[in-house]
Amino acid sequence: MFTLIYPSENVPFIPRPSAGRTEIPRNCEKFPVIKENGEVIAYASREYCHSGAKPLHPVVHLHLVDRMQRLYLQKRSVKKDIQPGRWDTAVGGHVDFGENIYEALLRETREELGMTEYNPVYLQSYVFESEIEKELVNVFAAVGSFKPVPDLDEVDEGRWWTFREVEGNLGKQVFTPNFEQEFLRICNSLKALL
Repeated sequence: MFTLIYPSENVPFIPRPSAGRTEIPRNCEKFPVIKENGEVIAYASREYCHSGAKPLHPVVHLHLVDRMQRLYLQKRSVKKDIQPGRWDTAVGGHVDFGENIYEALLRETREELGMTEYNPVYLQSYVFESEIEKELVNVFAAVGSFKPVPDLDEVDEGRWWTFREVEGNLGKQVFTPNFEQEFLRICNSLKALL
């Protein structure tokens, strides 16, 4: 599994507070800013990470597959700042500053689907870049008889899709671009878990 390497000394907040603002906002979400090898070099707010400045920051994705060879997907809330209303991985979220990858995966799965009983398998890590952000995506999968309960503040709905349904809707603006790229990258690995 991919590991974040936190230094023993403090790392800077970026961007540095300006002369007019000398404090780091206390209630903002803070994400680690990293090198591609996982070394944490700074931390930044969610807003800065999604501002187009594109500091590399880690995220986690979990794909749920059941024994009927279906993939559980969530429909992103229309309130989301990125890709609202599109279908995406079962779980997707940012790693908070101070967390490791596995802790973030467990937290995000509990928050988004109310699930704590599953056995995640690490599949891969890769860099994804859009017009506004750059993420180091850490991909996991779990196979079983799951009964996810989506948090409707986080997502609008969730449902099981057959692989054929997913494949038939690729390129039709149904899914997030990140999901489509990731699905094509890991589809064979997901099927191999069955």
